[in-house]
Amino acid sequence: MKTVIIHGQSHKGSTCHIARILADKIGGEISEFFLPKDFGEFCCGCTRCFVDSETKCPHYDKLAKITQTIDEADVIILASPVYVYHATGAMKAFLDHYGYRWMVHRPEEKMFKKQGVCISTAAGGGMKSTNKDMSDSLFYWGTAKIYKFGIGVFAIDWSKVSEKKKQRIKRKTDAIAKRIRRRQGRVMPGLKTKGFFWIMHLMQKNGWNEADVRYWKDKDWTGKARPWKKNAKG
Repeated sequence: MKTVIIHGQSHKGSTCHIARILADKIGGEISEFFLPKDFGEFCCGCTRCFVDSETKCPHYDKLAKITQTIDEADVIILASPVYVYHATGAMKAFLDHYGYRWMVHRPEEKMFKKQGVCISTAAGGGMKSTNKDMSDSLFYWGTAKIYKFGIGVFAIDWSKVSEKKKQRIKRKTDAIAKRIRRRQGRVMPGLKTKGFFWIMHLMQKNGWNEADVRYWKDKDWTGKARPWKKNAKG
């Protein structure tokens, strides 16, 4: 099993520790990227990824290694501390670059067989909205199964997190890792994902964006093919 962690910050605080704890429990090969150290560009809104190709993005080459690692992974962990009740700016800037992969455009079919986890921490609150910032992208990418774990650690340093909190973190990461391992190789998108895909399938039959329409037709997604079926590509 392969797991990739995208850290929404470059320092190794509580969020980083929890993401690593979970990845270790999942087992297998682990890759990590720290934002903005490993990628720190802002989307410039040129729309070339939408109307032409993602390869025309001015940051495509800088993002290529992370994209390849995500595509090769079985599990994607997005981890961000709470910054003013939302994900970090670095995480948001990173996710902005994958708008073209949303189901409304050109989703990568490998995503429909992957599992994703959103992890957030704060000294106080804001974990729900922070996890939503990240889970929105995972859902619209088509990720088959998404888990969320947010926790108020009441500390600004991992060494100051109470033992009681760490035991709760242990129990929660144990449970998530167990579910991920159990579903590996046979995870399927839920009804919400399939329903949204079906709406996009209808829309793309007479879509406005030539690049999107061509992509869906080439994969026969406007016909009977579906990315989560056994005969799907990727």
